[in-house]
Amino acid sequence: MKIALIGAHGKVGRLLVPILADHGHDVSGIVRSESQLPLVEELGGTPLLLDVEHASTEEMTEALSGHDAVVWSAGAGGGSPERTYAVDRDAAIRSMDAAAAAGAHRYVMVSWIGSTPDHGIPEDNSFFPYADAKLAADDHLRGTDLDWTILGPGTLTNDAPTGSIELDPDDGSVSRGNVALVVAQSLQSPSTVGQFIRFVDGDTPILEAFGR
Repeated sequence: MKIALIGAHGKVGRLLVPILADHGHDVSGIVRSESQLPLVEELGGTPLLLDVEHASTEEMTEALSGHDAVVWSAGAGGGSPERTYAVDRDAAIRSMDAAAAAGAHRYVMVSWIGSTPDHGIPEDNSFFPYADAKLAADDHLRGTDLDWTILGPGTLTNDAPTGSIELDPDDGSVSRGNVALVVAQSLQSPSTVGQFIRFVDGDTPILEAFGR
């Protein structure tokens, strides 16, 4: 499978590139600056320079052409609400439209555990723009004809990956390494298509959770 990973230089993306490469996939690691290109190559991916925050749908379509799947693991990383909406909502939505136009029909979105209309984040909370932006992007993805999966990990940690998770928890944390493993398995598991999958670290092996 030829996979375009948007956000390959991020903390999850850096863990995901070598996993996908080890699985025999051809990974295009999309990053926004030239200084990030060498790391993608070191990790086993093919670096692709594209600033998704400012790229048009047409430019994204060109970049995604020839790919079978797209993984969104990018984000503004906090900062101003304006940039959060620009990246986590607007750029993400453009990437979905571009994936459809490019024929990359498999799309995996890395979202967050609380991405539901009743997420409960008040508008005066600094986290609200992120929650609002992600929900808008996730809802747009649900309305496309793509073979989509939305992943909702709990609070991210830098703990070592265990390869085991708990599905549909009330809350909790999950290692970025386990998130990367879940993304990789989701791409290979038809049962995850059309699903919003909430998870944290747990006792169920990922292979068992999603089927071999």
